[in-house]
Formats: sequence, C-alpha cells, structure tokens
Amino acid sequence: MRRHPLAAILPVVLTALLAPQAHAQNTQRPEVGAAAERLQDEVVALRRDFHRHPELSNREERTAAKVAEHLRALGLEPETGIAHHGVVAIIDGGRPGPKLALRADMDALPVTEQTGLPFASEVTTTFNNQTTGVMHACGHDAHTGILLGVADALVAMRDELPGQVMLVFQPAEEGAPVGEKGGASLMLEEGLFDQFKPDAMFGLHVFSSLQAGQIAVRSGPLMAASDSFSITVKGRQTHGSRPWGGVDPIVAAADLVGTTQSIVSRRSDLALQPAVVSFGAINGGIRSNIIPDEVELIGTIRTFDDGMREKIFADLRNVAEHVSAAHGASVEAHVPHPDGNPVTVNDPELTARMLPSLQAVAGADNVVQPSLITGAEDFSYYAREVPAMFFFVGATAPGIDPLTAPSNHSPLFTLDESSLDLGLRAMLQLTLDYLHGEE
Repeated sequence: MRRHPLAAILPVVLTALLAPQAHAQNTQRPEVGAAAERLQDEVVALRRDFHRHPELSNREERTAAKVAEHLRALGLEPETGIAHHGVVAIIDGGRPGPKLALRADMDALPVTEQTGLPFASEVTTTFNNQTTGVMHACGHDAHTGILLGVADALVAMRDELPGQVMLVFQPAEEGAPVGEKGGASLMLEEGLFDQFKPDAMFGLHVFSSLQAGQIAVRSGPLMAASDSFSITVKGRQTHGSRPWGGVDPIVAAADLVGTTQSIVSRRSDLALQPAVVSFGAINGGIRSNIIPDEVELIGTIRTFDDGMREKIFADLRNVAEHVSAAHGASVEAHVPHPDGNPVTVNDPELTARMLPSLQAVAGADNVVQPSLITGAEDFSYYAREVPAMFFFVGATAPGIDPLTAPSNHSPLFTLDESSLDLGLRAMLQLTLDYLHGEE
C-alpha cells in the first residue's frame, strides 16, 4: 500500500453491520486447518526468503522467477512477464463452478532496514539518484508467501474443487518509477482479464496498526483515491539584498501552501467524506543571498468521493494560479499527475456474503471494522472491473500496542509471523466457501 499506515481501528464488530449469508460457513473448514498446519513452515520460509531479497517496483526479477518456479513445481503453467514482472497462473478445478481471482503484490520499498532480524535485507540500490537500502517494509513478502501457500493447498484438492482460481502475483503496487507504467492498471491494460474474467476477486494486506489475530474489513469505500501533483512557481532571480529587483517565488510558494489548506478546511464538504491535501516537498534556491527563479512544490491528494476529488483538483489549480499572480509570479501546475489510484471499494454484497468466512478463521470478536483509510491501493483497479473484497490481517505481536508499533513503510516494521498463518487460513477459507457456495 502506498505511503500511509492503517488508520486507527474502531472497536466495532462487523456482525451487526453485515448480515451473514448462507453461502459462507461460520466454522473453519477442516481442510483449511489441515492445509495451514502442513504449510506453516513452508510459508514462513518463503516469506523470509523474499524478505531477505527485496526488489523495488518494476524490478521484481528474482521474486517473479521464484514465484514461477514454485508454481511450476506444483504442476501449474504460469504466465510471466505481464506488466514487466507479473506472474499469473490458473488452477482448474475438477468440477464446474465459478471463476475467482486472488492477488498478492511483490514489490518492496526504498527503505534501509533497521529491524535486526536474522533474515533482514542487506540489499542496496540507487533510487531517485540516491543510494538507499531496499526493504519489504510494507509486508508484500508476506502476501506473496501466503498466496503461494494457498496455491499449494488448492492444487492438492483440485480434483474436488469446483470452478477455477486465477493467482495474480502483481508487481509495482507501490507505484512505478517515474516515466514507467506498472502495477494493477498495467496488468489490466495488457489483458489480465481478457481471457479469464473472474466473477469475484480477493486481496489482503498485513498491517502493524492491527493486532495479530485480528482481521479488519469494511463494506463500500475502504481506502482513498490517491493523486499526486506538482506546482512550479516561476519568479525572477535577484540578489537577496534587493528583493524588489526580481519576483520572489519562495514568498509566493509559502503563501500558496498556506492558502491551499483552506481547500479542505473551508471548501470541501467534510460531512460527506474526509479529504486530505498535503505537500511533501518544496524545492527551490541554492544560496542564502540569491532569490531563485522558481520553486517546485509536490504533494498528494486523498479523497473518497469522485465529485470531491474533481473539485479539489479545480480548487488547487485556482489557488496556485491566483496566489502566484498576486505576487507577480506565474505558475505551471500539474494537477493531478497521471499516476493515482481510484478509491478502493469493497463490493457490499460480496463483503456481506464472505464475512462469516473471515469470522470462521479468526473468531467473530476478532473481525473488526476499520475507519476509512487515507492510504491507497491499486487493488482498486481490479475492484472497478469485478466484484472484489480487500481485507487486512493484523501484524503486531501480542503485548505490543498497535497504535505505537512501527508502521508499514517504517525501517523498523516487524511482522508477527502468526499473521502468515491467519492470512493463509482466511484466503483459503474465502476461496473454498466462495467456490462451493453456488452448489
């Protein structure tokens, strides 16, 4: 997930909000428990291997090769090279039934690991012209290991399996490098669903802001749309002792940043949905006594409503142009950049139907509803094409407060490995309940 930890979890059990449907079981399937016990050590080993050898977005060569190798060893015929390094395989059940897709993301982050784990990453690379470590600081190593475990379990029971399951190992969820395309949108663009259009799709994410042993899921909007922007304020360079001899873009940019805050606080209907406009960097100037020609500002916009999203875009352009003009400067605004994600929306009917499956593996009291999450996910692209459900698996060990634990994307992010077991059980239970549910 991109650049934001899980929001605070509301202690609201979903049972009262989403009525269980007859299609899903209220007890864990015995074959799920048996498979989880058999595969526990294998999934842990896979996750640790991926953790030790992380790769950035659109650079997941080793990871993709390992995934494809594992799938071939199971007797599957994976297709590789989708959206650069995506891997897709289809498990054909022995009986007719629905089509289901399961997704895991594979990429890591430009973060230098500080966990001290015996299998910690020692990988370094160059990112944005800077030397940095590479770390699975968001848990995608866990997602990949879990889905490979699910693949093993499903292949073992394929003769009795109704329907088909597409396994989607996706690169670049964290965002493709500048100038490149990638992730879910590129997989779809390259025909992921052209030959196999699933009836539903599931995805999961491990999170530090949730206690190990818990699952969080929410019907409808779950994670925000994310959009980045850049604004260049153009002035006229002059000596710092004679500001009247030029046009100061730094003062104009400072005013622009302050005025922008009124877009959310005074112009957006926060009674409808929350919204965020944040600046992440301001770059301009090189010396204390030189007023530069221009200043660049970059930032992010997070929204849950398409109408609010478009209005904020328009308001930001308006503020940028008029505040700059008031200082005698001009502006070049790119609002938004074409690299954002739409809102991640869980299909209400599918979420209600599958809630008992999650409760079956975690216990009803351990399935909670999160608040709206201003982080973003490109799983949202799949959810625009087919009914989908995305859920969270707690990653913080018992005895540690999830609210103070190192968050996803932190160099100290640490996964309690019991979440691997719960993630495997949840995804496998969902799969079997969905496929058998039409019988």
